[in-house]
Amino acid sequence: MIAIEGYYFITDPALSRHGNIFDVKAALKAKVKIVQYRQKSAQTRAMYGQALTLRRLCQDLALFLVNDRVDIALAVDADGVHLGQGDLPVRTARKLLGKKKIIGVTSHNLKEAGQACREGADYMAISPVFATTTKKDAGSPCGLDLIRLAHKTLGLPIVAIGGINLDNAASVVTAGSDCLCAISAVVANPDPYRQMLRFQKIFKKHG
Repeated sequence: MIAIEGYYFITDPALSRHGNIFDVKAALKAKVKIVQYRQKSAQTRAMYGQALTLRRLCQDLALFLVNDRVDIALAVDADGVHLGQGDLPVRTARKLLGKKKIIGVTSHNLKEAGQACREGADYMAISPVFATTTKKDAGSPCGLDLIRLAHKTLGLPIVAIGGINLDNAASVVTAGSDCLCAISAVVANPDPYRQMLRFQKIFKKHG
C-alpha cells in the first residue's frame, strides 16, 4: 500500500491565477508529496508537453500522476494515473501501466469504492465531500460519513476532495482522510504556497 498523506495538489489552469508551472513549484516548496496533472480542454500534444515539464519538476520530490489519460502518463513516465468512473477500468489501466505504477480512483459511494478496491486501486478519492462548483459534474455531496466508512472498510489511503476549505478541512482529516485536495482555495488564491502550508499545518495538528 502506498504511503501518502497531507495536502494533495491538483492543477486547474481554468482557475489558476498564476498557471500550472507556478502552482506546481509552489506545491513542491510547500513539501506536497503528490501532484496530479489535470487538464480537460487542451489537445493531446499540448498536454504531453506540459505533463513532461511538470513531471521533470516533480522528479524525486513528489509523486506525479496524470488525470484520466493513461497514454499521457505512459508517454511522460508518470508515477501513475487518477481515474474517474467514466475512464478506463482499473484492471485495464493496470495491464497498460504495469504493477509498479500508482492508480487512484474517484468514487462517489461505497459500492464504487469497493469495486475499485477489488480491481486493484492503490488509493481512493472520495468526492465530492461538500458541495463544489469547481467541477460541474461532481454530483451531490457525499459528506463525511462516506470518508469514515471508506477509512474503516477499504484498507486503502483515502483522499478527500470537493468543497474543502480551511474552515472545514479539520473535520475531513478527523473523519479519516489521509490526504485532501482543495483546488479553488489554493490555485485561485493570490499566494498558493501560503495556502498549501496552511492545509499542511491542519494535517500536522489533526492527523
